[in-house]
This record gives sequence, structure tokens and C-alpha cells, in this order.
Amino acid sequence: MPEKPSAPSTAGRTRRRGAALEDAILSAAADVLTESGFSGLTMDKVAARAGTNKNAIYRRWPHRLALAVAAYRRRATTVQPADTGSLRTDALEWLRQANRYWSSPQGAVLRELLAAAGGAAELLEQLQDQSGEAEAAPWLTILGRAIARGEASPEALHPRVATVAMTLLRNEFVVRGAPTAPDGVLVEIVDEVFLPLVRGRGTESRSAQEGPQLQLGEGPFSGR
Repeated sequence: MPEKPSAPSTAGRTRRRGAALEDAILSAAADVLTESGFSGLTMDKVAARAGTNKNAIYRRWPHRLALAVAAYRRRATTVQPADTGSLRTDALEWLRQANRYWSSPQGAVLRELLAAAGGAAELLEQLQDQSGEAEAAPWLTILGRAIARGEASPEALHPRVATVAMTLLRNEFVVRGAPTAPDGVLVEIVDEVFLPLVRGRGTESRSAQEGPQLQLGEGPFSGR
């Protein structure tokens, strides 16, 4: 009578639960994203690498986009802008750093995820925490330094002013599909859009307070 095959040994293996299993899944998903991008991410690949099954993944993330966003956020890092002593060079250096990131493999993954998120507002908001809304914080830091140095008016410290340069850079990648933005484009964004906008914030408020200046003999009833 043939012997029955023995069951695989589970000695020495610990069944992971809770946070430990979640960490293993996210780490595996982040590795697959780095190697293959979002298009190459599958639940099967992640389950095999994490040493678990697909059911364990689906219980936590309903689809692969939700898993990919969570994995991307796990690996994202926060960097502070350098203080060069000048608003222009601060802005240009930070834009160059952003350009290098968006041109990198990790930046390519982010662009894929942003495109895939489409109308999924919750997932898009999570991604924008890394690339969109949170991008205002370092720019506000740059503007705050410029105000302290007397290079800008306090009125320039506004989120819309802070995000305009990065929005224009992101358009080069997302809308135009460029693999990277030429340095001349970055200089143009800073010199022709960002700096005039910053400098205009203070002059607009002063003009509104002062009102139109009329010369002697001029006015609606002067006959001129």
C-alpha cells in the first residue's frame, strides 16, 4: 500500500497577523511597483512576495489601485528646500529637484497612479498629499524666508501663489507627456510666472489702498 504524502512542515513558521502582515504586504507591493510599475502590479505577485494569499490582501485593499497607492505612500519621503539666501535661486533649485523626482522611476510610478486614479476622489486625494496639496508647504517655507529677507510682501504668502510653479511643471509631464522638463522651461516658470506673481501681490494691495491718483484739474467734473 503506497504511503500518503506528508503535509508540508510548518515548523519554524510564524503566522503573521494584523500590522505585521500589513507591513509585509505593503513592502512587497512597493517592491513590485519599483520593479514593474503600476501596470506590472498584480495581486498574485504581491501575495507570492509577501508569503500570503490574495484573500488577505483583498480584505485590506479592495483592488490593486488602492493597494498601489498605499504602497507608494509608504515609500514616499519628505525633503525640505535648501536655503540659498535668494528667493529666485531657492525657487529654481526646488523646481529642479522636483523635476529630477518626476523624471525618476519613482516619479514615473506616481504619474501612472495619478492617471489610474482618475475620478477616484479619495485615492486622488491620498496621492495629492504626496504630490499636490502638500507641495504648498515647502513653497510657503521658501516664501516665508523671502518675506523675512525683505524680498517679498506678506501678501505673497498664499497657497495659490505657492503652488503655481509646481502646477506648471506637473503639466509638462501629465499634459504634454514630457519625460523631463528642460532647464530653460524651469527658468521660464520662475522668471516669467512665479516671481512676477509674488512681486505683484504686494503692489496690488498697496494700489487698492491708495486708490487712483488724480492730477490737479483732472477728474469726472474737470472738463478734461
